Amino acid sequence: MPLMREFPASAANQVTLANWRTAPFNQWSFHHVRELIPTADIPAGAPGTHPWPAAPVDLSGITVDGSAGPCSFDQWQADTATDGLVVVHKGRIVHESYANGMGPGTPHILMSVSKSMLGLVAGILAGRRVIDTARAVTDYVPEVRDTAFRGATIRDLLDMRVSVAFDEDYLATSGPIIAYRRAQGWNPAVPGDPPSDLRSFFTTLVATDGRHGDRFHYVSPCTDLLGWVIERAAGRRYADLMSELLWQPMGAETNAYITVDRLGAPRAAGGQCTTTRDLARVGQLVLDGGRGIVPADWIEDIWSNGDADAWATGSFTEYYPGRRMHYRSKWYVEHGDTPLLFCLGVFGQNLFVDRQNEIVVAKFSSQAPPLDTGLIEATARGVAAIRRALS
Repeated sequence: MPLMREFPASAANQVTLANWRTAPFNQWSFHHVRELIPTADIPAGAPGTHPWPAAPVDLSGITVDGSAGPCSFDQWQADTATDGLVVVHKGRIVHESYANGMGPGTPHILMSVSKSMLGLVAGILAGRRVIDTARAVTDYVPEVRDTAFRGATIRDLLDMRVSVAFDEDYLATSGPIIAYRRAQGWNPAVPGDPPSDLRSFFTTLVATDGRHGDRFHYVSPCTDLLGWVIERAAGRRYADLMSELLWQPMGAETNAYITVDRLGAPRAAGGQCTTTRDLARVGQLVLDGGRGIVPADWIEDIWSNGDADAWATGSFTEYYPGRRMHYRSKWYVEHGDTPLLFCLGVFGQNLFVDRQNEIVVAKFSSQAPPLDTGLIEATARGVAAIRRALS
């Protein structure tokens, strides 16, 4: 029986706040997030403002290299639990496919690809001098002056180089990451515990584990804190800023939305939900150098100015063994003859930008493990096959 299709759904087929990130329940929940968690709208512009031209290309003949031998393009999508896939070449959609009840107008959760959306909004605000990336976090949010964030800059938050002691273990069943999920409304409340919220949670992170500005240290609360900085500096809700500064100007087709906690704080690190097409639009915007929406020098800085040594001493090298990379303003860059800019979210959310060959690949998934080296590599091999076929 399909999930959530009975009236009411039987216990075995119910998707709840307790199981929504667990397979197979995530095949339904990842594109029904607002039915589980409070959200704020990110309105798009008028429909049809920026038509998305199509020039279909038959990719069914692509062969994807795999650890167990070559597989077909369709099998690759199935093996990597693809929910939505949009491929763009030279500004035109050349492939579009969906599964698990998804469609062109269905928003799907970005997970940590949400961080990269924030990175673009931060670039717009920096270009308008609303925020200064060299300033201290506490200049904007003095509420965290007695925490591990003391002495960190906005640039440290952007590049995940803050020395806060926090173990981002997605499989943990206790500890700070569980308190973090409850604070954001992503886990059920525990009976008897006092109500929590994101902004209060930041004050609990008091231990450091090094120096700010050193290694790449992936800590999602840093991005949520940056969302608070942005709201404080601009005097506006994050969802409204996302709509007015990015979503509407770039010509998004469909309203996006973002999860919020019980006091309205946005889950900037992982709660944004968009259609696959509109995620691809973001990739095209970046490929086009920002089109005057995001400052061109901010986009170029992402491509060129990350610290490869900070990456090499960080915690994510295990997922990309042997690759020369950097992380800048919430985006990943893989070096090489044909550099690749990309975003990564748990359970298989991705956006890839190949500037040299004018290719954008937006991929939503409902994979079972949050992060898995084999699935990350399998996704990369499929994207490489797409790039070869189109270039």
